[in-house]
Amino acid sequence: MFEWIASPEAWVALGTLMALEIVLGIDNIIFISILVGRLPPEQREKARKLGITLAMLTRLALLFSITWVMGLTEAWFTLLDNEISGRDVILILGGLFLLAKSTHEIHNSLEGGGETDAHQAATSFGAILVQIAILDLVFSLDSVITAVGLVSHLSIMVIAVVASVLVMLFAAKSIGEFVDAHPTIKMLALSFLIMVGFTLVIEGFDVHVPKGYIYFAMAFSVAVEMLNIRLRKRQQVKKVTLNKSIS
Repeated sequence: MFEWIASPEAWVALGTLMALEIVLGIDNIIFISILVGRLPPEQREKARKLGITLAMLTRLALLFSITWVMGLTEAWFTLLDNEISGRDVILILGGLFLLAKSTHEIHNSLEGGGETDAHQAATSFGAILVQIAILDLVFSLDSVITAVGLVSHLSIMVIAVVASVLVMLFAAKSIGEFVDAHPTIKMLALSFLIMVGFTLVIEGFDVHVPKGYIYFAMAFSVAVEMLNIRLRKRQQVKKVTLNKSIS
């Protein structure tokens, strides 16, 4: 199982895969951070850790069910002259869910929701965990298929997944607090998730979009906003306050 330890190529593959898994986990962290920001402060850390733990368990379950995962690439039916596989169905439904959820979050943040606080307090924690679990499945599928395409040793895949999740656990709180403290960053993050959702949908129809373009757009936008935040601090401009479902 660990015969690859003496192979330099395997260590290079492990490092590359760990880096890719961490990058692919950024979308997951952003989504989890935005969702747990709707909870009361005392519940956020618990929800964040549960969400990231779910992400790790989902990835590991898919890795150990690799035969089933690869079977998802076989065509199930044809739609608009495109062969649709099980993987495509998951990507399309997950992308549509992400589009709808991100748009709904933007609306609630800017214009407020129409639900009562009592109803939201009773349902939000469980509902948010369900939403995190759904998106974990979509992001995990993409992550596992990337791992399978890059390396052939299951132990390398498991190590890379566990290491990336540990990084997510370490970084998620600080990222979440930063996103929560800066409304424009939250809007940017939600816009990124809309872009990711659209990408998932079109990839479900076998239209490949190089991830480098997406991550460059995200990185460039964040860099510009970092400059804006610095400038606003110097000028002491009053920040915009976004609505929250639960104060």
